[in-house]
Amino acid sequence: MTTATQTPAGTAEGHIDPAALVASAVPVQTRSERLTSFDPSDFGVPTGREVNWKLSPIDRLAPLFADEAGPEGIMRVEVSAPGAVEQLRLATGDAPRGEHFRPEDLPAALAWVHEPEAPLLRIPTNVELDEPIVVRLTGTGGLAHAHVVIEAQPNSRGTVVLRHEGTAQHAQNVEILVRDGADLTVVSVQKWDDDAIHASSHQARVDRDAKLTHVVVSFGGGVVRVNPSVELSGAGAEGRLYGLSFSDAGQHLESQVYLHHKGPHTVGDVLYKGALQGASARSVWIGDVLIGPDATGTDSYEANRNLVLTDGARADSIPNLEIETGDIQGAGHASATGRFDDEQLFYLQARGIAEDEARRLVVLGFLSEIVQRIGIPELESELIDAIERELAEGAAA
Repeated sequence: MTTATQTPAGTAEGHIDPAALVASAVPVQTRSERLTSFDPSDFGVPTGREVNWKLSPIDRLAPLFADEAGPEGIMRVEVSAPGAVEQLRLATGDAPRGEHFRPEDLPAALAWVHEPEAPLLRIPTNVELDEPIVVRLTGTGGLAHAHVVIEAQPNSRGTVVLRHEGTAQHAQNVEILVRDGADLTVVSVQKWDDDAIHASSHQARVDRDAKLTHVVVSFGGGVVRVNPSVELSGAGAEGRLYGLSFSDAGQHLESQVYLHHKGPHTVGDVLYKGALQGASARSVWIGDVLIGPDATGTDSYEANRNLVLTDGARADSIPNLEIETGDIQGAGHASATGRFDDEQLFYLQARGIAEDEARRLVVLGFLSEIVQRIGIPELESELIDAIERELAEGAAA
């Protein structure tokens, strides 16, 4: 079930067109032109030269490239949901599994193949949930695959929180369908143990007058790669994509974000923030925004900002913007990576605040902007406490 392929170029038998050969050898750079396939063999094992893998630690991710099913029970799953929520299991071919999702890389294709029954969380039409759906996923060690489908039916409203803890080598797909007029928030929290490896592909479609708020929060794990892709397909659709990460020594935290404005009068807002402390702490953010030819009246902006707290840490940030229509309200992108603002520190210290406390306040102020957009008070408090612990551990090191 390959949806796109790339083949060597040629013409008549025994003759190769040099210009076509050169064109076929040029790596695909535009996100919308990348290969998608349900067949893992169409991708091949990443080498690190591919555009979507060139900043990832291929050697550490290697366990997720093996074409083998993990044993049962590696991930313990606990779901807490209001009674109105429908929970089903979907075999391959059962709608709505695969209605929108198309694997873009090898781990996603393997997760598709090796997940025999995908769990579906469905918020029924016109239902407004008064408390979030919480899915707690606890790894017990070993290789695990998953494909999860989240569906908000027309004019529904709700929040889904995915919490990842413990340890595993986890290849995960999350397929999100936001029907006409629905308002859905999806929060993915990664608080893995230090040796966990997690590659997750989130793909969402947002229909007419619907809204998706998508939040990625990464603190724990050795390598965590969560790549959200959101298509604003219907007129008036909105996509709010936020991210927060705190990378310590030896951690690699990554997100490759894709926002596709497909329908007219769509609105997109992308903001990811990260802090890094400790030798070899690493973060990677790649943001792609495509405003398609029919996305007239679009208003879109993406930004990534990183705060480097110690020497030896590295943040890579690459924003990309592609516009295929001139009839838009506005579009822009920005990226910034730096150390503490000396003026902010001076201002606080001049008012009697010690340097360590001043640094703590600056970091909290920087990251809390994302935390406050989640909209779940208990989770917001938990994340602020987690940031405090990260800072305390860094100061003690």
